[in-house]
Amino acid sequence: MQSGSLVCVGTGMTLGSHISPLSRSYIEQADVVFVLVADGITEQWIEQMNADVRSLQPYYLEGKSRMLTYREMVAAMLAEVSAGKKVVGAFYGHPGVFARVPHNAIKQARELGYNAHMEPGISAEDCLYADLGIDPGTYGCQHFETSQFMFYKRNIDTAAYLILWQVAVAGDRSLAKLSTVTAYRQVLLELLTDLYPGNHLVTLYEAATLPIQQPRIEHLPLSELLNVELDLKTTLVISPLKKMQENQAVLDRLELLSSEYSENAGLGK
Repeated sequence: MQSGSLVCVGTGMTLGSHISPLSRSYIEQADVVFVLVADGITEQWIEQMNADVRSLQPYYLEGKSRMLTYREMVAAMLAEVSAGKKVVGAFYGHPGVFARVPHNAIKQARELGYNAHMEPGISAEDCLYADLGIDPGTYGCQHFETSQFMFYKRNIDTAAYLILWQVAVAGDRSLAKLSTVTAYRQVLLELLTDLYPGNHLVTLYEAATLPIQQPRIEHLPLSELLNVELDLKTTLVISPLKKMQENQAVLDRLELLSSEYSENAGLGK
């Protein structure tokens, strides 16, 4: 195993309160820390833990393909790993959720023979469940990146929650925009109104990133989606439209199995 190493950690969503002790320890003991977090305050907070903290934020530019940005970020991290350093990538939320760079960096580092792994963090999804009072085990949840939802045919179960991430860049095929115009959102709205009526209540959600903030929880009819302000961190949550339908054939089969096993148990088999 080569001498350099890479650990990608999650700092959670809310400043100071979501990071695990283990992830903090990795940051403090690293030779160099690359950060990609939600705001400058969080970045400054991480700078207090290590003498060499480098922001990945400047790699983002309006009009520049995010794929190029991601490759440059990975290259910057791996250059320090190849130099034999203990490298940490600190990413807001969970480093493995809607985060291409940590996955790619770890994969490439391992292919080059370096020790590399990921430490989880509290994600926006975790905060969403807590703030909106949703238990994914009650009705089920379907999660999609919004543009992926638009580009591909999916079988949507309207008896479960539908959660669309990065709705502000709906329909962006260039991977170079920080937001898309209303015409793109109109296409999304048409797809959704094929599944849900226009008066179906939906929720716009944004997790709080500072302890003094409150999460954004805005309820509105689906038809109003074109008239609201969206941010890169805005998530669209669509509650179930209809009740779950029982699969009677399966229930009957399971009932028969229960009866058979009960009879066998009574016979001592």
